[in-house]
Parts: sequence; structure tokens; C-alpha cells
Amino acid sequence: MLIETFDHIVPAVLLGGILDLVFGDPHGLYHPVQLIGKFITFFEKLFRKIFPSGKTGERTAGVLTALCVMAVSTLIPVVLLKLFYHVNFWLGFACETFWCYQILAARSLRDESMKVYREVKTGDLGKARRAVSMIVGRDTEKLDMTGVTKAAVETVAENASDGVVAPLIFLMIGGAAGGFFYKSVNTMDSMIGYVNDRYRWFGTFAARLDDVLNFIPARISGLLMVLAAQICGNDGKNAMKIFKRDRRKHASPNSAHTEAAMAGALDIRLAGDAWYFGELHRKPYIGDPIREIVPEDIPRANRIMYGTAVLAFLLSAAVRVLILVLV
Repeated sequence: MLIETFDHIVPAVLLGGILDLVFGDPHGLYHPVQLIGKFITFFEKLFRKIFPSGKTGERTAGVLTALCVMAVSTLIPVVLLKLFYHVNFWLGFACETFWCYQILAARSLRDESMKVYREVKTGDLGKARRAVSMIVGRDTEKLDMTGVTKAAVETVAENASDGVVAPLIFLMIGGAAGGFFYKSVNTMDSMIGYVNDRYRWFGTFAARLDDVLNFIPARISGLLMVLAAQICGNDGKNAMKIFKRDRRKHASPNSAHTEAAMAGALDIRLAGDAWYFGELHRKPYIGDPIREIVPEDIPRANRIMYGTAVLAFLLSAAVRVLILVLV
């Protein structure tokens, strides 16, 4: 009865989320995102050969690459799940649950950021910089311990949206196939969505598409993080204040929402200038320095991120059930 009521998606996402929280990324198994990355590389090479270099040619190649990657990444799980469910419902359900598990990244985000926390606690700046370099895109050679800690907290905050909440929303919309659709766009943004000589025109469509897909999830994530902060015993009132004030202080239309909520919740200041590929990028601060950031803010940020994930599941599941009942 439960499976029929929820159209099997809610329990699949629930079990996948539990597996993620308990076990984290299943190391040693081939991850679907790696396959998506291979699709991106294949289609990029293919369409770059077909279309000439230059603004128009590269943009056309980039659009076709993005469309093909999205289509293949979504159709493969659609076809496989249809086949598995046809053979046996529980085979299909098990596969869908496992893919939901792989798509979510709450435990992995916690584990990687806590590696930074442990190195910071030992006082070894070199090891702390190396640990944080695994989860951030900025240069870490010039970071002091405070900078390393801040970078880890920022990563937990930002990835709470595109690594946890947004995938949850798309999983609830379309099951594992919906999750793979989102992951294909998000992976393209991380691989080709750069404003540099190689991808300035080629990656424009993928980057803009990622902005569109994350527009609503980013704002939902920020609001849920404010609520999670209050539930976890942090400064929920200040989280809402900084969220409303600073959530647009980023070049990306989506990146600062959870960062602002996290900064307010912890009563600290995040963001500011950062080095990327040897070049200093001037960025505004997010939050107020009510107190200095400390290593314990990393586990605090993770607790808020976990709380945000639970609230996101409850909200998205409630919306899906309501739609099913009304329809």
C-alpha cells in the first residue's frame, strides 16, 4: 500500500537518502557522475571537430554537447529502469534506490569537510591546506588556518544546495532519472562552465542552464537552512537577517543564498577576496564578524547542512504526495 500511495518514488528517495547518510559515497564502485564526465568529454571532442573555432561555432558546439549529454544521461536510466521494473518491481525499486543513494552527497560533503577539521585541529597548516584543496576550487597555498576553516564552512554551505537539496528536489520530480538529468547539467557546469579561453563561448549554455535549474532550489535551500539553524540551536534570527541582506552578494545568481544563511546562523563572516589560478578575485563579504570563525564551526556547519537535508526531503515529499492526491 505504501508503494502504491507514494508511486514508489518517495520510499526510493528516502531509502537512498538513508544509505547516503549512513555509508556515504560507495568508494570502489563506478560512480554514474564519472560516466557523465566521459559523455561530456566525448561530445565536446566530437562537436569541436565539426564546428569551427570562434564565438558562433563554439557556442553551437556547446549547445549540442549539453543537449546530447542531458539526453543520454537521462534516457539511459529511464530505459534501464523501465526494463528492470518490467522484469520485477523489486529489482527496479532496488536499482532506483541505489541510484538515488549515489546521486545524493550529504555524507560525502560531511566526511570531506571533517577531514579538513581534523587537520586544522592538529595544527599542521600544510596538511590542512591540502585537505581543503580537495573540496574547493580556489588556490589554498596562501590560506592561514582561519582561511582554511572559512573555506571548509563555505563549501559545506554552498554544496548543501547543489549537492543535497537540488538533487533531492529533482529526484522527487522524476525519480533516479530526474536526479541524473540534474547531475548531468551540474557536472557540465563544473567541467565546462568556466569563463576562460577554452570555455568562454563553448560552456556558456551549460553554465546558464545550471543557473536556471538551481534558481528555485538555491532559494529553497537558503530558507530551509535558516529553519535548520533555528532547530539546531544556532542563530536562526540572524540567519534570516543575513540571508535577506547578503544572498545576492555573489557573481552567480544562486551561490550566496546558503552561504548567507550559514554565515548568519554561525554569527561569522564568510566570502571576501580569494585567489584563483594565481589571480586575486575581489569579492564582498557575506555576514557580520560577530565573532571569529573557529574550527568547531565546521562540524556546526555540517549539522545545519544535515538539518537542511532532512527538511528538504520532508518538504519535497509532502509536495509530491499532495500532487498525487490532488491529481
